[in-house]
Amino acid sequence: MLPTPTRDPAAVKGVMFGLTAYIMWGCFPLFFALFDGVPAFEILIHRIIWACVFLVGLITLLRRWPPVVTALGEPKRLGRVLACALLIGFNWGIYIYAVESKQVLQASLGYFLTPLVNVALGMLVLREVMAKLQLVALGLASVAIAAQFVMLGELPWISLLLALSFGSYGLFRKQVPLDGLSGLFVETLLLFPLALIALTWLSWNGSSHFLQDSSSTGLLIASGVLTALPLMAFAGAARRLRLATLGFLMYINPSIQFLIALTVFGEPLGLIQLATFVLIWIGLALYSWSAWQSRPRYAAAS
Repeated sequence: MLPTPTRDPAAVKGVMFGLTAYIMWGCFPLFFALFDGVPAFEILIHRIIWACVFLVGLITLLRRWPPVVTALGEPKRLGRVLACALLIGFNWGIYIYAVESKQVLQASLGYFLTPLVNVALGMLVLREVMAKLQLVALGLASVAIAAQFVMLGELPWISLLLALSFGSYGLFRKQVPLDGLSGLFVETLLLFPLALIALTWLSWNGSSHFLQDSSSTGLLIASGVLTALPLMAFAGAARRLRLATLGFLMYINPSIQFLIALTVFGEPLGLIQLATFVLIWIGLALYSWSAWQSRPRYAAAS
């Protein structure tokens, strides 16, 4: 009689952590849409500042200072971390702008494109050999973007910038020996002086919204906290799940954004835009199938 299969508690917990992270990221448009009249640049400044402040307390609570101190004690290695910081800061800023300018569909498209950008960067920069299906997926994405450019006369630049910045961030991040929490703290710490200078400039010009009313002030502080929370959940998922499983969960984020753009914000979806999404979805299906086929296979226990 065959034994009854049992669930792996660690895997179940990992899936829950992963769902939490990606659902929170997917719902970010709802949060950033709450800012009334606060420019994207100012939100970005406070997101950096309050994420850094929150992470100081969190790392102290979790006693995770040793890797941070080690990283800060090796200035020669901080170049890659600074590159990561600038890329993720740029990505955050573009994303906030996309929400404020009611272009969440483009933001969704950008995060659907990211895995395919990772494939392209791996091939061009790391000289990785791509599977045939991955190359076909990349070709479909290229055709989709080219078709949108030809038919509409404009590139989805928000989508491309989000995908390129996040894909490049991932490329540099692989070369930084820091866990997600410590890495995010060091990145925000490197951006912290620039954010403080920018905040001082806004205050001096009288254009700062911080402390003007309780609603804006609370939202600006919360933006930093909400930056760290899904990352913590993601770190918990990454420790317990295979990369293939994380890869499938990743599509939850842009899928939620896509639905929010259509149902909550009422953004129009033209025929050309829909065709672009369909081509990229087909490419992602091929990419996911290729990744699933190339996963490690373990012999069954005798």
